[in-house]
Amino acid sequence: MMAQYLELKADYADALLFYRMGDFYEMFFDDAVAAAEALDIALTKRGKHAGDDIPMCGVPVHAAEGYLLTLIRKGFRVAICEQMESPAEAKKRGSKSVVKRDVVRLVTPGTLTEETLLDARQHNYLAAFAEVRDEAALAWVDISTGFLQVMALPAVRLGPELARLAPAELIVSEAREQNHRHLEAEFGIALTGLARSAFDSSNAEKRICALYNVETLESFGSFSRAEVSAMGALIDYLEITQKGKLPLLRHPQKENEARNVQIDASTRRNLELTHALGGGRAGSLLAIMDRTCTAAGARLLERRISSPSRVLDTIQRRLDAVSFAFDSSRITQTVRESLRKVPDLDRALSRLSLDRGGPRDLAAIRNGLSEAALLAERLGTLELPSLLAEAAASLKGHEDIVDLLDQSLIAEPPLLVRDGGFVAPGYEEELDDARKLRDEGRGVIAGMQQQYVSDTGISSLKIKHNNVLGYFIETTATHAERMMSPPLSDRFVHRQTTANQVRFTTVELSEMETKILNAGNHALDIEKRIFENLRHTVLSHAAEIGTAASGLAEIDLAFGLADLAQAENWVRPMVDDSRAFDIQGGRHPVVERAMRQQSGDSFVANDCDLGIEGDGAHIWLLTGPNMAGKSTFLRQNALIALMAQMGSFVPADRAHIGLISQLFSRVGASDDLARGRSTFMVEMVETAAILNQADDRALVILDEIGRGTATYDGLSIAWATLEYLHDANRCRALFATHYHEMTALSNKLDGVENATVAVKEWDGTVIFLHEVRIGAADRSYGVQVAQLAGLPDSVIARARVVLDALEKGEREGGATQKTLIDDLPLFSVSPAAAPKPQQKSIVDEQLAAIIPDELSPREALDLLYKLKEAAKT
Repeated sequence: MMAQYLELKADYADALLFYRMGDFYEMFFDDAVAAAEALDIALTKRGKHAGDDIPMCGVPVHAAEGYLLTLIRKGFRVAICEQMESPAEAKKRGSKSVVKRDVVRLVTPGTLTEETLLDARQHNYLAAFAEVRDEAALAWVDISTGFLQVMALPAVRLGPELARLAPAELIVSEAREQNHRHLEAEFGIALTGLARSAFDSSNAEKRICALYNVETLESFGSFSRAEVSAMGALIDYLEITQKGKLPLLRHPQKENEARNVQIDASTRRNLELTHALGGGRAGSLLAIMDRTCTAAGARLLERRISSPSRVLDTIQRRLDAVSFAFDSSRITQTVRESLRKVPDLDRALSRLSLDRGGPRDLAAIRNGLSEAALLAERLGTLELPSLLAEAAASLKGHEDIVDLLDQSLIAEPPLLVRDGGFVAPGYEEELDDARKLRDEGRGVIAGMQQQYVSDTGISSLKIKHNNVLGYFIETTATHAERMMSPPLSDRFVHRQTTANQVRFTTVELSEMETKILNAGNHALDIEKRIFENLRHTVLSHAAEIGTAASGLAEIDLAFGLADLAQAENWVRPMVDDSRAFDIQGGRHPVVERAMRQQSGDSFVANDCDLGIEGDGAHIWLLTGPNMAGKSTFLRQNALIALMAQMGSFVPADRAHIGLISQLFSRVGASDDLARGRSTFMVEMVETAAILNQADDRALVILDEIGRGTATYDGLSIAWATLEYLHDANRCRALFATHYHEMTALSNKLDGVENATVAVKEWDGTVIFLHEVRIGAADRSYGVQVAQLAGLPDSVIARARVVLDALEKGEREGGATQKTLIDDLPLFSVSPAAAPKPQQKSIVDEQLAAIIPDELSPREALDLLYKLKEAAKT
């Protein structure tokens, strides 16, 4: 056995080998040590190898999926080795023959299909990046749904696309693997190197044509050599990991980078589109926008948020669909109730294609298509916009497959084929006959038990069954002697003695067992054959079922966005080919929801007009104190633009947005210690990327450029950055800063306008009004904000003295920095004395002695006068 294990392990040296032994997957040697630590399970030993103990650990087969998920999340790959025959079959070759085993699947982060291992509302992408001479391309597939897409992609754009897709695993050529190793930590993906031969474009084209059974790829479109190479590498890797059982892949779709709004990785992170900065979905834009009823609709929403369109016709079609649902509140709830009953058709199809599906997946296809037909009937009487009309049309015409599955399956079938009992009575006569014999056999066994009780006079006698002995007669030890003595011993044959029971059999019981077992096994074999026939029939209709699944997702998303817009008082944006950007009464969707849930406060809406005349730029230079809402204002306008171009209503009173080609955000920063970058370096790298890439259709939001270095250096960088955005990029932008000197640029640059977040100072403290107004702030109120944060009073007082001196020196213009420092004696400040403990007053002492519940109204009034007199003294 160990020789067999070592032989199999040699082919999967970089993976943990789950070696099937009966009801357990067992691991040995270094695999066992690594798995025991990762899974927090016991490490034991089994036998010896080369004189040393062999470490061993194992997990139950029935609970293996949970352990698999833990291992995959911790960066392991797992090779699943199954028994290819039963121990009984192995013994036919000799008593010492080892059961045949083989690896049936390699489980990796990008090749998961099990329902329990995947997030139903999120894609799980496997991607491949290919470079062929001066061309490059990225292909990606979700094998749990069958979507395969590819796009030509310069190497410099790989990072932003990985941030958009968030694949679980990326395949690259072994020759370039080290060049891409940094992507693992940067994007949290597993990097896999494949042999260069897997990326050969000529062989790749043959693999793709063989997969789809076509002579040429021209029927799918025109693909570059790099695109063919990337798709071929994906297919090659799937053949390796799935051991030849390829998933059901839809025809490859070529994506054009220019058709989507370009958003880089830092902007996605800053705007918290699909994940919050703290990790997880809670607090992200996706979390508050998700009102979908189906898993497919939720995945479509994530794709739309990650890839807003810049094609005007596409945007208008999507907005028309949401508008229709918004105006059709009478049927909205009916449609959404129907959608809630729709299972995940895409993933059910994928499991069936990989031969990992079961009766419930067939039932999911039946139930989903049945609901689709009802939904098509409800929508068929309405005048639908084009997008919904196309989606509704895809829901029709599946009556044959629904009827077949309805006739063949029971209402709620079991999970696994081996459980049996999922084929409906009356579907096949041979199966009904086998079941009848099996079920009547159980009645015969009960009759035999009564007969044996009567013949022996032992009322406690039972006929039982287990997997080892089959059917047997069991009685207590006190009655066993009678059964082992003539005349009963001639009929009852002793089989086994346990601590408290003795077991027997008879010739007639053995014969009946054979009949019953054969009937049960025969019935199960018939059900397995029926399942395979149904599976192949369903897969032969996979294209139409996949189209229906897409139609259901489109309808779900439109009605989900409409439901959200009605609940949140959002409006349809006007999106056109102009260079307008006029938001009236705009709100931050995530912050507004959080405020309402946490404190019940209302969000202060604000306007933003970055409309451009001609081909110039329009930039708002935003000043005001920290905590006043500058960053929120910047982000909300970027999110409104993104939501409009993904085809959603937006949180505003009115919105007119000219198409945006790129969205850039540089808000906040932190050290990137792993790559040796300080906070300021990170800030400068991100700013450089914006200035080098933004075109005149971009929307840029910048917050506090230059604050990570010396004052004059920072001011100079911020000043020059703003001028470059205005003169070179010529884009729409929001630029927040504390450098009030920059407000003078509005007089110099035609496209720059000052705006400020209003505050009110009262009694030495600052009150944030959160209102954005045209104009410039005269100061930043930093000391007041520090006071609100809880800095000691002595620090606040000293800060005011220093600030007054510095401002006075600047006004007078003659004081140098050194003179100010000498005058202030900043480095000889004595620490503030510790506050003296406050002594209790007479009033405090009298109040402490009062028991209010024991006072009459008259006594309480008298006591109030006494306290008043005491306070005067």
